[in-house]
Amino acid sequence: MSQPKQPTNNSALSTLVVVFFFWGFIAASNSIFIPFCKSHFELNQFESQLIGSAFYGAYFFGSLILFLASNIIGFDIVNKIGYKKGIIYGLWISVAGALLIIPSANMNSFPAILGSFFVVALGFSLQQTCAQPFAVALGDPSTGSHRLNLGGSVNSLGTTLGPIIVSYFLFGTVSSKAANVTVTNVNTLYMIVAAVFAAVALFFQFSKKLPAGQDDAKVEKVSKASGSLIFMTIFLIGVIIAGQYTSISKLNLLIITLVMIIAILFGSNISANKNPEGWGAMKYPQLIYGMLGIFVYVGVEVTIDNNFGALLKTPGYLTDAGLDESEISKYVSLYWGSLMIGRWTGAVSVFNLKGTAKTIAMIVVPFVALAIVLFVNNLYGSDISDLYGYAACVAIAIAAFFFGQEKPVKTLVTVSLLATVAMLIGVFTNGIISVYAFMAGGLCCSVMWPCIFSLGVSGLGKFTSQGSAFLIMMILGGAIIPPLQGSVGDTTHDMHQSYLIAAVCFLFLAWLGLKLRSVLKAQGLDFDNQIGGGH
Repeated sequence: MSQPKQPTNNSALSTLVVVFFFWGFIAASNSIFIPFCKSHFELNQFESQLIGSAFYGAYFFGSLILFLASNIIGFDIVNKIGYKKGIIYGLWISVAGALLIIPSANMNSFPAILGSFFVVALGFSLQQTCAQPFAVALGDPSTGSHRLNLGGSVNSLGTTLGPIIVSYFLFGTVSSKAANVTVTNVNTLYMIVAAVFAAVALFFQFSKKLPAGQDDAKVEKVSKASGSLIFMTIFLIGVIIAGQYTSISKLNLLIITLVMIIAILFGSNISANKNPEGWGAMKYPQLIYGMLGIFVYVGVEVTIDNNFGALLKTPGYLTDAGLDESEISKYVSLYWGSLMIGRWTGAVSVFNLKGTAKTIAMIVVPFVALAIVLFVNNLYGSDISDLYGYAACVAIAIAAFFFGQEKPVKTLVTVSLLATVAMLIGVFTNGIISVYAFMAGGLCCSVMWPCIFSLGVSGLGKFTSQGSAFLIMMILGGAIIPPLQGSVGDTTHDMHQSYLIAAVCFLFLAWLGLKLRSVLKAQGLDFDNQIGGGH
């Protein structure tokens, strides 16, 4: 007899999705802060991308510390303290990071600002480690992906609003030429950010809606997997030191880093195949490919955006003189809004619509989302007349979503190839067509996380939770690929052509989808008959 479905705790879920909003809000806001820091501290493009490296690198180090500590003591620390407390602790860490930005700005110290962003994201790492499984636990496991899709949709709303609001507080406007940004502007912005984080932490602390989310289950120790990750960490720290104290080319260091990460992951899997004891989830090839997929996906999603400001400021690209920092927010907002458009479309499945009703919703919802993004930008004073034509890109994306049929492999391959074409169009054209093409990368990225994540953990059995933790560590790609593109732009003195890096990343993801399908089929898993979740 089948078990009745567990009802969703909707009141707790509505409280939880608040943190999804702030991950997106702050991550997308970096796109506005990066060009400001580049001008203010007189940085080159590689150096400006270190903000993203500090931010996304914290996800890797934070997740790694939790994993290693849990492996040593024999139980999952997050499960022990509970998801609710974990989120609260993570929020207070982010409060500390936001407050640290204020003295860092007053000291006019870019390294101190990098350290402050690292602390903010360290808090995010703990929040994300807790919030995603918490969302799944707030209802029946079979509908867990729907709740994650809802969280991803709210996250995307944050990424859409973040660049606009931050631009307003930094520059006093989102559309006209900016006045000189003073330390007072930065202080005000991050004092507000810290206050909001603190308010959310207190709200969670005193919320009666959220269960504790505790679990005393033991975890299996995986010493060899731990050793592999520690080696990767030591290597990354060595690269950072080499970049600071040697004359080795930054571009060469980043290429070496990419090669080493790939070598460590595949070397681990080869060793695990010979003797699986102590390797845990790393003995599964689909997890290794999934880790590489998350690494590249996050990296390309972030690099398109983080280098976009520098491209828009380039004379002759969109305008003869190039845009001012305060004028780029509407394009950055629409890029992240593109992820919202795609994720809202994916969230249609939450409502269990069938047939014609679902078809209509999948056509109407993305255009409604586009209208909201344009309305918000118009509300903040931006001239949106040059963005109306982007509706054509949304129409193409809708066709791609229908073609993918919610099948992970088919969807991943389809949108990856479409994104590759978009990047090439962006590279070999100028003006608004090129801008549309690069922003369309967001439409394609919007559905990649659930495809890669679900394929990567398929067939892992008791190691599924461990595999999920390893996949989250690979958000590290956001710390490596953006500065790689920035370094290419510095070396070639051509930010426009540097977007070939994004095209290569998307082409790799298309290949990865096909590789994952063959690996899973060899294990008797026809995973393309299942529907992906949401992020």
